[in-house]
Amino acid sequence: QVQLVESGGGLVQPGGSLRLSCAASGFTLAYSAIVWFRQAPGKEREGVSCISSSASSTYYADSVKGRFTISRDNAKNTVRLQMNGLKPEDTAVYYCATDLGGYCSGYGSPAGWRYWGQGTQVTVSS
Repeated sequence: QVQLVESGGGLVQPGGSLRLSCAASGFTLAYSAIVWFRQAPGKEREGVSCISSSASSTYYADSVKGRFTISRDNAKNTVRLQMNGLKPEDTAVYYCATDLGGYCSGYGSPAGWRYWGQGTQVTVSS
């Protein structure tokens, strides 16, 4: 069955870096766009970044542009989110998701993304 497993979260000081990984199984990652969402306490889940199946298109929320980089390694069935210059407002549970399609259409909304990982906590605090 389709499975997504996030890892790499943790506690980091402001200005620090983390690299999140999303390990995929049960489907052909090379054919699928992957999106990262995050959800902070009391807030709605928001789209952070998305990468198309071919990696030819990447998208970022305005709040993370220039600080986060999404990439994929289909041979390792993994999508990564490199997060630099972390801020306290980046604190959230981060999720990866897919709908098994190849494009990032509507990546900003959780609706339509059928398969989700369990999430990994990122805390940015001094």
